[in-house]
Amino acid sequence: MRAGTNPTPSPRRRVALLGGGFSSDDDGLLDDWMLSHVRTDWPRICFLPTASGDAPEYVERFLDAFRPRRHCMPSVLPLFERELDNDALRAHLLAQDVVYVGGGNTANMLAVWRVHGVDRLLREAYDRGTLLCGISAGANCWAEGSHTDSFGPLTFLRDGLGLLPGSVCPHYDSEPGRRPSYRSAVAAGSLPAGWALDDGTGALFTDGRLTETVTRLPHARVHRVEPDGRGGADEQALECRPLP
Repeated sequence: MRAGTNPTPSPRRRVALLGGGFSSDDDGLLDDWMLSHVRTDWPRICFLPTASGDAPEYVERFLDAFRPRRHCMPSVLPLFERELDNDALRAHLLAQDVVYVGGGNTANMLAVWRVHGVDRLLREAYDRGTLLCGISAGANCWAEGSHTDSFGPLTFLRDGLGLLPGSVCPHYDSEPGRRPSYRSAVAAGSLPAGWALDDGTGALFTDGRLTETVTRLPHARVHRVEPDGRGGADEQALECRPLP
């Protein structure tokens, strides 16, 4: 480096966990909030529907939600009927401003990603500043572990991309058994301490740290769940900014 020059700052690495979005909400508030953190006026946003087995109706819901948005360029990356070779796959993912991961089976999705090398490409995109986000399985995948029904009954999954420290639990307030099962997994050490999202909330992480929490519902919150050192778990409901 020549004297007197400044190094180029590293891009902020960001992950947005969504307790809703186009697949479940009619108002679009959580997706609008997510897009407000994109650094360009013409965001390229790629949907990964892997966890649903690339379900066609899920893909159409994504396109119906994002095609009408001004200055938004949506695309879809299917893997079950993959068309792109390795070079084209890498080029497409790394050209995105947002990668949006849908819900479904977390364990299956991670396995398919690894077969196709998508896990490595997502880490590369993250380091380059692409905003990574998703709902349900699409929120689970970014952490070290998660709470999931991938195997039928609710249980823990000590697997993930590890871009976020700790664990994630979606649908914390809406699915029977979620709260006690996740708390039990954290208390027993089966999952590390982590973040539980009520439906209707969003959580933004910047360089691995929680930097913003929002909600579109009056009583929905993001929760921090940690072992209490006595065989149980402590839970703290975090203040969330209401979305207009």
